Amino acid sequence: MLNNSKTILVTGCAGFIGSNFVPYFLEKYPNYNLINLDLLTYAGNLENLKECENNPRYKFIKGDICNRELVEFIFSEFDIRGVIHFAAESHVDNSIKNPGVFVQTNVNGTYTLVDVAKKYWMEKPFVYKSNYQDCRFHHISTDEVYGTLSLHPNDLFTEITPYAPNSPYSASKASSDMIIRAYHETFGLNTVITNCSNNYGPKQHDEKLIPTIIRNALLGNPIPIYGDGKNIRDWLYVLDHCKGIDLVYHKGKKGETYNIGGRNERTNLQIVDRICTILDQEVPKESSYKKLITFVEDRAGHDRRYAIDATKLENELGWKADENFDTGIVKTINWYLGKYNAK
Repeated sequence: MLNNSKTILVTGCAGFIGSNFVPYFLEKYPNYNLINLDLLTYAGNLENLKECENNPRYKFIKGDICNRELVEFIFSEFDIRGVIHFAAESHVDNSIKNPGVFVQTNVNGTYTLVDVAKKYWMEKPFVYKSNYQDCRFHHISTDEVYGTLSLHPNDLFTEITPYAPNSPYSASKASSDMIIRAYHETFGLNTVITNCSNNYGPKQHDEKLIPTIIRNALLGNPIPIYGDGKNIRDWLYVLDHCKGIDLVYHKGKKGETYNIGGRNERTNLQIVDRICTILDQEVPKESSYKKLITFVEDRAGHDRRYAIDATKLENELGWKADENFDTGIVKTINWYLGKYNAK
């Protein structure tokens, strides 16, 4: 680590979004060191950060965000001056099967991190230690905390939409958001929260929808689509999300929440149709990949529609997504074709 640089703790960055964020952030900000704390559960893979492993401003530590002794050691040893907290259990299907893991990581882990940050940065409520006044805790959350929307196109999640989580995953994320809010309101800790829509792009875990569609298509396996396939999500290209996080971390107002969305609503059927159309062009087979689409029993408690209004982030901080879905999905498919050696 470089001594003249400010050191930020980033958590869970061997996962999808974090592993896109770290190389972007290191390249953009030569005055930052990054410490990546990640337990390397099934969803984390250090191959995702291969390009950073020899960077003198980057250090990986394997460990659990729930391990307070370890988190305190990191704050003390590396003089942590900021936290960007990605680490979370995030797959809804898994939360239905094993909710306790989600409560442990997403609730208890977030509490551990923010409580240690308060201890090391603050003298007492609303009074920071000298030289620590600019320390900030940025919590990465999800639009799923808001529940589900009607099908009316003007019905969008905003920062003041009441929380109504419907899955154990979204309930655990809503709980962690409330903990962060409480530490700002009660102790004056400098916190920000971002709630994002569905991310897609390079390095996403194979279990997620878009990689599953691509992988099964290339293997000639059935492409599973829940229910009638008409569930709607707002899709955000992962690098656009990273740029939004960067903006909020540096320029967002203390104690505020910012929604980050791509304004790219698609049904699951539209997603699979688009991917199959592109694959038919890029890796043609005797018949269209669309013939592999298979409808399966719907997920329990499956929210019908999510869509984010990102007006606050756009107007206050000047953020705008660089990718629309049509450009982003081509980049995503090309990355996976390379991963699966299909091109």
